[in-house]
Amino acid sequence: MLIRRGAEIPESLVTPKSVYVNRRKFLAAGAALIGAGAPPLSGATRLGPLVKSPFSTDEKPTPYRDVTTYNNFYEFGTQKNQPAELAKNFKTIPWTISVEGAVAKPRVYDLDAVLKMAPLEERIYRHRCVEGWSIVVPWIGFPLNALIKQVEPTSKAKFVAFQTLYDPKQMPAGKWAGIPLPYVEGLRMDEAMHPLALLSVGMYGEILPNQNGAPVRLVIPWKYGFKSIKSIVRIKFVEKQPPSTWNLQNSREYGFYSNVNPAVDHPRWSQATERRLGEFFKRKTLLFNGYGDQVAGLYAGMDLKKYY
Repeated sequence: MLIRRGAEIPESLVTPKSVYVNRRKFLAAGAALIGAGAPPLSGATRLGPLVKSPFSTDEKPTPYRDVTTYNNFYEFGTQKNQPAELAKNFKTIPWTISVEGAVAKPRVYDLDAVLKMAPLEERIYRHRCVEGWSIVVPWIGFPLNALIKQVEPTSKAKFVAFQTLYDPKQMPAGKWAGIPLPYVEGLRMDEAMHPLALLSVGMYGEILPNQNGAPVRLVIPWKYGFKSIKSIVRIKFVEKQPPSTWNLQNSREYGFYSNVNPAVDHPRWSQATERRLGEFFKRKTLLFNGYGDQVAGLYAGMDLKKYY
């Protein structure tokens, strides 16, 4: 077993919701504490202590430098090295997330409210990019279902649609992205409710760097990386399957579900193997990125080549 089974977390391990401040005043009333005397890393505020999630993999995390300098974030450039440079001055304060649609309690959340929603956990997840590379990241966040339960979806809520920020003044490279913006994504309701689906506000013990989706992003470890939408500003509960950016751009190459499946090749390359950042040799790609024990039941009876 690469992933530990979920378990009840003792109340004694739940992170206290204490007040702390970072360089961007991002966590003014957060749900984690700054470790006493811990120096900031890479100019960001370090978070801790954190709940260690039973869902974490035992694999060694990819070096922080690799994960923060090799990114897909087309609003800040289409080359892997561009987001780290072009997103440096991206303003994430103030920030709100509108939650709307088929819910009993629609609401606009500010960052304080997001951070108070649930105890922050550290979850070490594997990720597989559709382009053939992979990483292992210790994310900080809480289950997406914590937010969903607060707004009380109605019986008409069959899917959850997500939208990222698109501000041409802050993201001038977006005009050359070659994809429709703002970036949109979606999940089926049972996928969104699954305990592995994470809303992340940090990684490697720190707040999220801008190039990695600050201040709030989605993390779906059993799907290809482009499903984990960054810099979320809108969440809408809908009855019909919502649009997703890469599926709109090229439906032949990017399906709505986008589950990691080594048996379904991308039209231009094989998905059977992957290369972990920082490693030379390739490794076999695992069905559902190795999370099959947890999520395979979501797709029982589905043709995973048709619903790719």
